[in-house]
Amino acid sequence: MSLAALIGALAIGLALGLLGSGGSILTVPVLVLLVGQDEKLAIAGSLLVVGVIALAGALYGLRARAVDGRSVLWFGGAGAAGAALGAAVSAFVPGPLQLAIFGVVMWLAAWTMLRRRAPAIESVHPPRARRWLIADGLGVGAMTGLIGIGGGFLIVPALVGLGRLPMPRAVATSLWIIAINAFVGFAKHLAVLGSARATLDLQVLGTIAAIGAAGSVAGQHYGRRLDPVALRKAFAVMLVLIGAAVLWRSADRLLA
Repeated sequence: MSLAALIGALAIGLALGLLGSGGSILTVPVLVLLVGQDEKLAIAGSLLVVGVIALAGALYGLRARAVDGRSVLWFGGAGAAGAALGAAVSAFVPGPLQLAIFGVVMWLAAWTMLRRRAPAIESVHPPRARRWLIADGLGVGAMTGLIGIGGGFLIVPALVGLGRLPMPRAVATSLWIIAINAFVGFAKHLAVLGSARATLDLQVLGTIAAIGAAGSVAGQHYGRRLDPVALRKAFAVMLVLIGAAVLWRSADRLLA
């Protein structure tokens, strides 16, 4: 693996630990642009990497008693169902098109992170909030299964705005939901890859996951000392640039 790929692996974990979101959206670009993997292999492999890294951070949050079990149950349960469905649908979607969708989602993530503030949560009625949490969970899970991202940039705002969780608790909870979605999606992708006789490079994936897991724990540990607004803005700019590179690559493949 190149030095750039190793740095990319560290960035995945740091972003997840610092922001509770966004890190997983770097995994597919790292595997496609820096490691040189095929889109479908990268998407499947990213789910394993994201699941391991998110689980490492989630266990740290559980130790700190910062996880909201109800949100994991409602959002995570719906997300697991959505991830299985998205992974099944991915078998019928060309790899370059999946990559194009991924690039658009990166720009959506950047726009979400650049918004100044989330809507006020006092006016949200709890039963309605639960229904929206389940619907959001299904949508995020489907996106996880289809294009291999964790969706934390959507999960964290939902947990804050609908679940009424404080930001640190939402971040710790989101990591459990990301891990659940990723592992369910990965299991489904394994069956799809098996039918296509494609194999994953477990050595590369294991290296990225190990470095990312260390970065995730470090990000949670040191994140309280940093300005979260400045972090989100800087990360959003990076997503715009990487998203442009992903869209350029997908367009080149689609038009070839």
